[in-house]
Amino acid sequence: MDCMICDRPSGYYFSKRYTEAPFDDFMRDIGDVDYCRCEHCGFVFSQTHSNLAPLQWERLNEQFHHYNEDPASPINQPPYAEQAMMLALLRGHGLIAAEGMLDYAAGYGSLSRLMARYFQVPLPIYDPYVQAPDLDCYVTQPLPGSYRTVINSAMFEHVLTRADLDRVHELVAPDGCLILHTVVCENVPKDSEWFYLRPPVHVAFHTNKSMNILMQQWGYRSSIYCPPSKCWVLLRQPWAEVEAKVAAVNRELQSTWLVGKDGFMDYWKGF
Repeated sequence: MDCMICDRPSGYYFSKRYTEAPFDDFMRDIGDVDYCRCEHCGFVFSQTHSNLAPLQWERLNEQFHHYNEDPASPINQPPYAEQAMMLALLRGHGLIAAEGMLDYAAGYGSLSRLMARYFQVPLPIYDPYVQAPDLDCYVTQPLPGSYRTVINSAMFEHVLTRADLDRVHELVAPDGCLILHTVVCENVPKDSEWFYLRPPVHVAFHTNKSMNILMQQWGYRSSIYCPPSKCWVLLRQPWAEVEAKVAAVNRELQSTWLVGKDGFMDYWKGF
């Protein structure tokens, strides 16, 4: 199977058997998972999950979602407070648009709630599967190319097809940006016990090279990484046009909250 990022050949990388409860039960009918790696960009994906029937994949996601809803679940949640602070800083310094934001696949709206309560900023949500009954900010049919800031937290590791990725990018306006929270590393470890494989719905694993290719394909020219929020901001502008604003944020906070460069900001090298 060819790589969904660069269309180059991919080959078998390693396999994993889920033995930890309750994931062993979730995966009982699926069995061992075989992962493939792109020979060119290093992108790794689950061939096993790609071969699942749609209803089986949907069922697995439902099981994991209900498990993850439990406050006692040991699965880490995104750093929503730091993400909200990052959005406020980026908006305040003109690095992202003050209006026209969308949180894609945002579930129960944790980030949207923080933005509304502490920053008085409305953050509309699109999620076709999960909606909170007490929120009225859901968008039912987002218009492609109409959002100047699209935020996507912890979805890029859940995709089975290239179309899943493209649907997120296609919502971004021609002068807009895409903000991502996921794990991106230099090389995906050949290790069945790697922490990011623990959730059985994590099926796609990106590298610095694969993300740089994706940025080029989508027309983003530079990127910012925010270590506290663990988010990347993909921008249409070259780095020369945003570097001074990034420096101003760091001076204001007296710490390195933001780093960036032309192309993809390859912050994580140590995997």
